[in-house]
Amino acid sequence: MKERYPHTVKREKRYKLIACEIMFREVCYLLSQTPNVVDVVFLEKGLHDVGEDKMKAAIQAEIDKVDPQIYDALLLGYGLCNNGVRNLQAKVQMVIPRAHDCITLFLGSKKRYGEYFTANSGTYYKTSGWIERETGFIPQGSIGEKLGYRATYEEYVEEYGEDNAQYIMETLGDWTKNYKKMTYIDMSVGGISLGNAESYRAISKREAKDLGWEYEELKGDLRLIEKLINGDWDEREMLVVPAGNKIIPTNDDDIVRRG
Repeated sequence: MKERYPHTVKREKRYKLIACEIMFREVCYLLSQTPNVVDVVFLEKGLHDVGEDKMKAAIQAEIDKVDPQIYDALLLGYGLCNNGVRNLQAKVQMVIPRAHDCITLFLGSKKRYGEYFTANSGTYYKTSGWIERETGFIPQGSIGEKLGYRATYEEYVEEYGEDNAQYIMETLGDWTKNYKKMTYIDMSVGGISLGNAESYRAISKREAKDLGWEYEELKGDLRLIEKLINGDWDEREMLVVPAGNKIIPTNDDDIVRRG
């Protein structure tokens, strides 16, 4: 009797991905390319403004919904992010890039980010996600809400005029004084940009000019996010945390460890 199924079908992995919404376009593109089955939840960019405890609580709440009987692993589309991932734990193995923040993920490696950061202190970064999500959700209790910060300098100029905009920024503590350069990271694939790159460039250039900053563009690199989603978890770049273990900051080049 002829075998009905002569070939063994390889079972692809099934992952749950929890990621910051600023990576929406990049993640969606990579999900369309991966052989794995990946279910994704995007959390608000504003979580970065609410402090470590509230950010951690929000991510942990999503982690607790993950069924270990369904998924082979839980993927975190975050860096250390001001310790917002400290002590997270799951009932299934977790994987997180060894990155201080999302800029590392957009530049493709902690080495590249470290080199650029060292040579370009005082740099404010922009990507499609930062621009698209910049004036959206401001969580209750966030630093932005407490200070009344809900717009860019450019938007304050448009609404209140240049003199008033300058006064507002000074009243808010003038966060701009810590920066002197704007760097736009172009996350294109094969020469095709994800989203309206010309608009993003124009916005970034205009804000840099208004603030009196230098402007530069960098080519982004999807390799770290791609490695995370595809299950290519090199220990030098990814931390794999067994079920029940926690993510612990290391304060060294490893960035995070299991504990």
